[in-house]
Order: sequence, then C-alpha cells, then structure tokens
Amino acid sequence: MVSLKDRDIISFRDFTKEEILYILSLSKEMEEKAHPDLLKGKVLATLFFEPSTRTRMSFESAMKLMGGEVIGFVDPGATSIAKGESLRDTVKIVAGYASAIVVRHFLDGAARLVADTVGIPVINAGDGSNQHPTQTFLDLYTIHKTKGTLDDLAIGFIGDLKYGRTVHSLAYALAHFRSYMYFISPPSLRMPPDLLKELSERGVKFQEITSLEEVSDRLDVLYCTRIQKERFADPIEYGKVKGSYHLSKATLDRSKVKKTLKILHPLPRVDEMDESLDETPYAVYFQQAHSGIPVREAILASVLGVKELD
Repeated sequence: MVSLKDRDIISFRDFTKEEILYILSLSKEMEEKAHPDLLKGKVLATLFFEPSTRTRMSFESAMKLMGGEVIGFVDPGATSIAKGESLRDTVKIVAGYASAIVVRHFLDGAARLVADTVGIPVINAGDGSNQHPTQTFLDLYTIHKTKGTLDDLAIGFIGDLKYGRTVHSLAYALAHFRSYMYFISPPSLRMPPDLLKELSERGVKFQEITSLEEVSDRLDVLYCTRIQKERFADPIEYGKVKGSYHLSKATLDRSKVKKTLKILHPLPRVDEMDESLDETPYAVYFQQAHSGIPVREAILASVLGVKELD
C-alpha cells in the first residue's frame, strides 16, 4: 500500500514510479467524485514569493472544494519579511498556524530549506529554475488522459530548457516511462548538463537539437515553454533569444506533425505560441491547467493523510 502521509513534495527525484502512478490514480478519482468535507478542519498556508495565477488559485480551489481553509500571502512586501525576517523564522511561525505549507520562491532549493525547517508537509510550488513537482503531476495526468499511456512516447520539449523548472521536473518523471525525449532550444538555453548526465545514467534516450522541423513528424507530445525574461540577469542576453520559436497552426501544418500530436504548455504564454492553435485538436494546455484542481486535491489529501484510493 502506497502512502504519502506527512510527505514533503519537493522534487521528482524523491518519487518512485509506483508513487507517481498512485497520485495519478487518486487524481482520477478526485476528478470523478466530489469530496466536500475531506479536509474540514485543515488549514493550508500558501506562501508565494513569486507571481502565480494557476498554481496558487488551483491550490486554493482544491483546498476549499474539500472543506479546508486557506491562509497566506502573495506579496511578501506586506509581511515581516520586509522588515528583515528570515525565511526560516517566517515558516517556523506559519507552521504553527497551518496543517501544510505550499511555497513558491525565486531561489533554487528554498522549498527544501522550508521542508527541513518545519514539521508539517511542505509542497514545492516552484523554486527558482529548479523544479515544480505539482505542475509535473498535472502534466503527466494530462498526457495520460489524452494519449492513454505514459509509456514509449516521443516527447519534444521546446523553448527555455535551461531555466524551465517545469521541464526539469517532467524530464525526471518521464524517465520512469521509457520516453524518448527531444530537447529543442537555442544553444544558450539547453538543458542543464547535470540533468542530462543523470538521464543518461538512468538509460533515458534523448537528443538535443535547435529546430522543431527536424523531429516534428515523430512527436506524440510537444511541451512548449516561454523564454523567461525574469530569469535573465542581462536584458541583452534575453533579447538574443526572445522569439526564438513561435508555434502556430500554420507552422504545425508545414511541419507535417502527427494528427494525434498533443501540445502542452505550463502557461503563461507570451509570444511563443499563437492563439490560432487554441481551437485545434492539438491544444490541451487549457485542459492541462484545469487538471490542477483534481491533481492538487489528490496531493493535499495524500500528504494530510485523509485519503487513500477507493
């Protein structure tokens, strides 16, 4: 029996294939049936040191749909952090007010630090350019729901692969499922070498390329990311790669992609993906975003120890 009670959700390095499949199965159950009193009496603290729409709101919605309460902040400037309070001291205090903490922070490793500091479950909602594990659970859920499997798929990742934490987490996760991965990016935004080394050691097959057209007809899934301006210290360097890729219905038609191709995007999009894709059968990114509610319901119910699979 798989149990995630009192577990922290920090990195996909921490999860077995069995545990991943457990969360996906529980997510399906949560989507099919409401559980309005499941987390009654529980309190979730949402600590967002970076902007968020989908992640924060879907966590809040998931908690409230299960009868729980939400406290927290979206502007650290309105908290004692602005007075110089350390992250450690902040979360030690918050842990006395809540049953679990969701934290998004601009520094790599911040979520692990929070988890090491407090005695309640901590969920990483994105730490710098490192990882975003709950996004990956809903990415996997969407892929499985639209493709019927996670095994033996050809997955293309395009855009900012250096700083893209959603890409990093998803690559770790798909390593469990015999996927062939194509990493499509400008040379300056390639996947981190240490991550590629780890994938190689796990026997994952992948290829680094700069052009989507080289592999477009082979892909089952295309995972698109924006070039993240906020990750660049130098605006000039950002300007060099801005607009490197632009997906539209016309570009996909020219590329002769599979009719069954599914396009995912963690959103927000800026200029890398045209709205002309939205009404095509390729587009599942809005469905992907809405899957955040059942998936995060499953995660919250699991770590708070109130739900096992029926």
